[in-house]
Amino acid sequence: MKSVFKNAGIVVLAGTFVLSGCSGNGNGSTNQANSPDQEANFNKTGLPIVNEAVSLTMVSPKAALAPEYSEMEIFKRLEKDTNVEINWENIPDTDYVEKKNLLLASGDLPDAFYGAGFTDYELINYGKDGTIIPLEDLIDQYAPNLKALLERRPDIKSSITAPDGHIYGLPSWEDNNLGTNPFFHVINKSWLDKLGLKMPETLDEYTEALLAFKTQDPNGNGKQDEIPLSFMHMQWCMDIAGIFGAFGLPDNLEHRVVRDGKVIFTAIQPEYKEALNYFHEKWYKQGLIDPESFTQDAAQYLAKGKTTDETLGSYIWWEVEEVVGTERGKDYALLSPLKGPNGDQTIGRSNGGGPGRGAFVITKENTNPDITMRWIDEQYEPYMAAQIHWGPLDIVYEKDENGKLVNLPLPEGTSAGEFRQKVAPGSGGPGVITFEDFGKVVDMEPRAQQRAEDLEEYYNAYMEKENYPSIFFEPEELDKINKIEPELIKYVNTQRGKFIVDGGADEQWDNYVKTLEKMGLNEIMEIYQTGLDRYNANLKK
Repeated sequence: MKSVFKNAGIVVLAGTFVLSGCSGNGNGSTNQANSPDQEANFNKTGLPIVNEAVSLTMVSPKAALAPEYSEMEIFKRLEKDTNVEINWENIPDTDYVEKKNLLLASGDLPDAFYGAGFTDYELINYGKDGTIIPLEDLIDQYAPNLKALLERRPDIKSSITAPDGHIYGLPSWEDNNLGTNPFFHVINKSWLDKLGLKMPETLDEYTEALLAFKTQDPNGNGKQDEIPLSFMHMQWCMDIAGIFGAFGLPDNLEHRVVRDGKVIFTAIQPEYKEALNYFHEKWYKQGLIDPESFTQDAAQYLAKGKTTDETLGSYIWWEVEEVVGTERGKDYALLSPLKGPNGDQTIGRSNGGGPGRGAFVITKENTNPDITMRWIDEQYEPYMAAQIHWGPLDIVYEKDENGKLVNLPLPEGTSAGEFRQKVAPGSGGPGVITFEDFGKVVDMEPRAQQRAEDLEEYYNAYMEKENYPSIFFEPEELDKINKIEPELIKYVNTQRGKFIVDGGADEQWDNYVKTLEKMGLNEIMEIYQTGLDRYNANLKK
């Protein structure tokens, strides 16, 4: 990988290790022909993995607050234990997808992508052309932790196995069901009390509260600076998709829901249009929606909760304090799904779920896939998996008398979300924490415990029964989805914003639907239905 690592690649750090010089061929189990010196240096079991240090190059995204991974304590300890040095190329997560694609297109490949975020389309196609190698034989020979996990949880093995029978990417998962509904709806309870308003239970009561926030100066500074409702258009955990449920059909970021085994595209349904008309007439025209909801980034959004005078009336986010701060958080409360004009009261269930299957891939340029697999397998040991996701022992955790990892107090003035970024790769990193591990191997972090309690108290009773599962489609199906869906969803989301801001849904609806059909809507919905039918049939086998 010349342009990124001038002196990297597989490096002999001390004397005896000799490169095989064997180029990649798309077959992970035969990607190298080890010399006697290599074989002598490599330990198939135990630690260290190699007697004389070996280095590998890895590309990985990193969060904004994260240090370079070479400076992260968890990886320093891993290097010390394994004798495997990683030359990290960390890319800001905001730029990662673009730069990853450039590397793949140019053939300037590292030994592996870590926290890789490979899509199904990328796994299938880069696996097919040999850019990344199949991993199942390497898992069988060199990954006892991962092998044990896949034997214990055949559902995980099934989920990460491509239709051609190969495993091209390793899983990342926190098996805790916290993502079933990401759209936590928050309102300023202290303002409601000050204005003599009860907690809204219907959509119209909520609208009346937003109007009072705008017009009755609840922050008492004499300015009309209150923001009744702010959100981030079509963004995970920040969008108003859940509120569409008041009209009988909750939306989600894919505009795709399942009822009674049938796949429904929400964004052409009458309930969806009714919601758009309501949001335009009752909210946007009355100035109750923050206009920046359609353009702002997360930093701008989060800053609105922390202004000197309290200005935020209602917002969407799945952790109250992260938006408004710990001290101000007591002024805010969660809303259960609101009852709509026709008495509907429901909230969506997120699609997917289950393991991410593209968290770690090995490229054809890697001449030490056995060492690489042993190194990554260390991160599928349950205690290490927890530390990779949340942070290391003695920094984030200590072990209690039963050997369970329990959280240490956070550094003063630091939020859990910010601290996690600084000390761990996080939820996109390799490693699986199963449902059985929580409470036995590791305590669920306090904010996750709170989120689970909030889901139970406010949302689970109103949640849709079905979702669209994480299906590994056939290559030709993925080709069609990848060809049609990005532009189609972009068009839908753009139109959703226009209908809310400018109105006109009734007048433009037929043309809008016809445009979607021309773009291939019916074709990809047929693929999604076929995929779901096949998935459900396999479950019954």
